[in-house]
Amino acid sequence: MNNYFATVARGLEAIAAKELTSLGAKNVRPDFTGVHFQGDKALLYRVNLCARTLFRLLVPIAEVKSYNAQQLYRQVYNLNWAEYLQPNMTIAVNCTGQNQHLNHTHFTALKIKDAIVDRQRKTKGKRSSIDIENPDVLINAHINGDRCILSLDSSGSSLHRRGYHSAMGNAPLKETLASALLDMAEWTPNIPFLDPLCGSGTLPIEATLKALNIAPGLERKFGFQTWLDFDESLWKKVVDEAKEKQLSTIDVPIVGSDKNKNVIEQAIINAKECGVENIITLKQQELSNIQPPAEKGIIICNPPYGKRIGKESELGELYQLLGDTFKQKFTGWTAYILTGSRQLTKKVGLRTSSRTQVYNGAIPCTLLKYELY
Repeated sequence: MNNYFATVARGLEAIAAKELTSLGAKNVRPDFTGVHFQGDKALLYRVNLCARTLFRLLVPIAEVKSYNAQQLYRQVYNLNWAEYLQPNMTIAVNCTGQNQHLNHTHFTALKIKDAIVDRQRKTKGKRSSIDIENPDVLINAHINGDRCILSLDSSGSSLHRRGYHSAMGNAPLKETLASALLDMAEWTPNIPFLDPLCGSGTLPIEATLKALNIAPGLERKFGFQTWLDFDESLWKKVVDEAKEKQLSTIDVPIVGSDKNKNVIEQAIINAKECGVENIITLKQQELSNIQPPAEKGIIICNPPYGKRIGKESELGELYQLLGDTFKQKFTGWTAYILTGSRQLTKKVGLRTSSRTQVYNGAIPCTLLKYELY
């Protein structure tokens, strides 16, 4: 079995660990903003294709000493890069973390790149070109104290980029966070779903993809597809297995609405991009006019809270309207509000049954749960 490390948003480590276990990962161990696990090459492909809550899947290849730039250069130079890279392949290096002597990630990445191409010149007489946009091999370096963990990034671009978000509203949720919120709310495909403030549709679209068991990575490319050891027949098998598990219909409504006509049009475009426009219901509607699409279900919404959209002082009426609408029209439902404002939550006027801390990007937020009796 190989060792892998999946990067995730802060606070979602346990959710991601559970998902990885469901996909067949072994020896799963959550860490800060990531999850360690083990598996074979088929698992590497399957996780990239099917995981809904991860950012990147890294394959650690070496841990070297990195007290300063000179030591890091020597250690990286001494590695056998021909195992992963040929001079006709392009590369890029991303770096995270720092120590006293390596405190600028761009400089650290540059030293690692220099060591790799200098080694190639010495052993092959030629070197790889740099392609920061779409490299054949993307190398991830993480400085932790006087050690540097070097990994191959098997995902390429971040896994939150499903490929359907061609139309975006203001400050949309990342797809990975939307999927994690569905898990945190314990939503399952047999439960009606509503987002009354859906914007460009990320939450209801992610719910629909999950309900139909559509692998989120079917419409994109991955970093491992240009690696020297890429197994095309195994990849095809993994993709075919994922497609065989897809459903074509669901038995409960999944609804998104928003008062803004433009963002609903964006949501419809996004739904068409991933082929679920005939399954999901997306409509322009004022919050005050909304009606339950079923007797019971789950509401999840992400109203503005004055950090990226709107001013906190002007949003109190919206939160009060949310609370009134839930109380008056949604008896029997369970509602969740993701917000980054403690003051605005007081305007909802309902008692929470739980509060879960979560990060929306770098913004600390709370997922509030309301049981509506």
